[in-house]
Amino acid sequence: SPPGLLLLTSFLLHVKEDRASPTRLVCDNRLIQKYIGEAKDMEKRVGQCQALPALSCPAVLPLVDFTFQQWKSKSNETKRREILCDLALLVGAAAGAQGQVSDQCGARQLSQLYRHANSFFLLLQTFSWEAGHWELSCSPHSMEQTHITSIFLTYRQLVQGKLRFFFYDLAKVLCK
Repeated sequence: SPPGLLLLTSFLLHVKEDRASPTRLVCDNRLIQKYIGEAKDMEKRVGQCQALPALSCPAVLPLVDFTFQQWKSKSNETKRREILCDLALLVGAAAGAQGQVSDQCGARQLSQLYRHANSFFLLLQTFSWEAGHWELSCSPHSMEQTHITSIFLTYRQLVQGKLRFFFYDLAKVLCK
């Protein structure tokens, strides 16, 4: 799909033009650190926006906390699917909140978060260890929030936690 190609292209622009691939994103630890920094910056900037309204239609956000022991016991495919479910909820929450925010500052930050989360969502679909067509069938643990800043907090926690550890696990396999 054209939007998918555009977002994957934006990911690939973050890596060097020679030999650019999703594997490079995983193998170059500086890139995930860059995305963590961007998530922190977005969260900080949205906190500086003037009087963001409460969402009249609450955002459904994934619960992204986990125990390291629990995480280690899962297969990479299970981790990938779990993160895809979390990202799907975040993308939906950002899209829904965009329609409720008239403040230019908040709308700009939500748009950026939407693009970043959707890029990760599309990228993770390229990694698969199971044959066949992948479909999003998940029942992630979630919560409803009316504060826009909660969307940014959840995104930062996801990138800093599950996504970072997932890329670390993939690097052990793909970056020999």
